[in-house]
Amino acid sequence: MTFASPGYLFLLLLLLPIIGWYVYELRKADASLQISNTDSLSRQPKSARIYMLHVPFVLRCAAVVLLTICLARPQLSNRWSKESTEGIDIMMALDISGTMQAEDLRPNRLEAAKTVAAEFIADRPNDNIGLVVFAGESFTQCPLTTDHAVLINLFQSVKFGMIDDGTAIGLGLANAVNRMKDSQTKSKVIILLTDGSNNCGDIDPQTAAEIAKTFGIRVYAIGVGSKGEARIPYQTPIGIQYTTISGQFDEATLQQIAQTTGGEYFRATDNHSLRSIYQEIDQLEKTKIRVREYSKRTEAFVPYLLAALLCLLLEVILRYLVLRTVSN
Repeated sequence: MTFASPGYLFLLLLLLPIIGWYVYELRKADASLQISNTDSLSRQPKSARIYMLHVPFVLRCAAVVLLTICLARPQLSNRWSKESTEGIDIMMALDISGTMQAEDLRPNRLEAAKTVAAEFIADRPNDNIGLVVFAGESFTQCPLTTDHAVLINLFQSVKFGMIDDGTAIGLGLANAVNRMKDSQTKSKVIILLTDGSNNCGDIDPQTAAEIAKTFGIRVYAIGVGSKGEARIPYQTPIGIQYTTISGQFDEATLQQIAQTTGGEYFRATDNHSLRSIYQEIDQLEKTKIRVREYSKRTEAFVPYLLAALLCLLLEVILRYLVLRTVSN
């Protein structure tokens, strides 16, 4: 229930001085009958009229409250809305080559990418999202799906060594395009995350970008890695040792891929910047929502008006018939 004129409800504040004045008058009232001794009267039980002494005042206050509500025009609303959502298709192409073990992101580049991507997926319940992984080769870890619980579980199972090492960016991008080319969704996006330069695979990254453009697919390319050197662990007969690699990679190719497809290129140098990039992509690719709403309001003051009239009628009956007083 809503009120068409809620400002009238402030009139209820007038009840405070009215109640205060009533209490003040009761305290200073004098007895209207004087007798020499009240001992016999103190032993008499109180009649029902004594308990009803303040009922007329309560009824009058109730009538004021109900009439004020009538002035505020209470209304009932019959409302329905029709909402339709239009999700988009998002394919994630994730580099799982050996250099993704670098620890310039915590705990390493791959685990950081998996964690932030899972948060991104959880925030987009209406979208079809899938996962392609690549290193020296590429395969589909999860096709486009709206079952995001399954997708996140498959994301978590991604690890190093699943496929031969290397960085086949073109092959990974082409595989993602192949998974989306038959989609009828108006908006199709690939999020390509890698930390290296294309050094293997039969498909050139720019060729894969041109194919994506042909099918109307935008590519958001994310280059991962700090500006300086980063440590990579590797297993030896005497335990885990570390080597260092440069944070430099072929950013120009990633920028060209994004430009060709109408997407954008981002550089993530730490966990915070990687999370910010996914948040920016989330804002750029918001799901479209269409809402149609209908509302019909009905005046609802009549019950309050009838209740106020009833309170006034009961007050008159009690005050002038049941509790009437005799004056000199």
